[in-house]
Amino acid sequence: MQLDHLVHTFGQHLKRRFGERVHKLSLSGDFTCPNRDGTLGRGGCTFCNVRSFGRDAGALSITEQIAREKAKTDRARRYLAYFQAYTSTYAEVETLKALYDEAAAQSDIVGLCVGTRPDCVPDAALDLMAGYRDAGLEVWLELGLQSAHDATQTLIRRGHTLADYRDAVRRAHARGLQVCTHLIAGLPGESVPQIHQTLQTVLDIGVEGLKLHPLMIVRGSRMAAQYRRGEVAPMPLADYAALAADLIRATPPEVVYHRVSATAQQPTLIAPDWCGPRWSAIQAIAADLADRGAQGAALGRPWQPA
Repeated sequence: MQLDHLVHTFGQHLKRRFGERVHKLSLSGDFTCPNRDGTLGRGGCTFCNVRSFGRDAGALSITEQIAREKAKTDRARRYLAYFQAYTSTYAEVETLKALYDEAAAQSDIVGLCVGTRPDCVPDAALDLMAGYRDAGLEVWLELGLQSAHDATQTLIRRGHTLADYRDAVRRAHARGLQVCTHLIAGLPGESVPQIHQTLQTVLDIGVEGLKLHPLMIVRGSRMAAQYRRGEVAPMPLADYAALAADLIRATPPEVVYHRVSATAQQPTLIAPDWCGPRWSAIQAIAADLADRGAQGAALGRPWQPA
């Protein structure tokens, strides 16, 4: 069964708003991160290597990157500009505005998604994003929380706390912005009940969208060395699919799932192998949901596609 029949997916959300498929274009604003430039630390979070999810932009402008990414798909006529790599609010607001404006100026760009950290969203950046929303664009603030447990945040050298996340969401919601929160399942030392606690904490704080990611071991990360020493191991596919399906069933049907798994580009990916192909995890999660209930089923409010 298709995932769209079982989960309130981002694709469905966009199609209801715009009446057609909308494709997300991954862009780089050549940002860095306070956990890399020495402000909070060096080397980033223990799991991080940006090349695992983003393409090197080189000297390409935002306009050139958009053209490059559009050339890779013929499945849509409208697009979202997704500022994905590193911390895409980590600059002066004038710099952010120039980059976001360049993307929004394209006639077929209908929205902006901005990926960042909870401790890097000043009011000026939120006000800027709210301005695009007020102009009619689809706008999402994507916050990388990963875990609601501060002990885990310390262990993976994340550099922020749950309190930072609460504050960022509060200020974003005060401006009417939609928030999509990134969560990683399988972080070192975390039990399945703790992962469920993270989801419930995020739902209690309030969120419009979620991205679930399995823990991936990628080259260039600190965790790669831990993996080689046998100190950390990613989840098998069957375990992740069952856990992801349980989390989805515990999620209210109005919350939009932007992603239920993740992949990494080769040769960056070390483990698990099943994070290379795109569809293996999605098919396994969909099979579990079809068998044991769709999104919201654990709450007695199963997802019903339009």
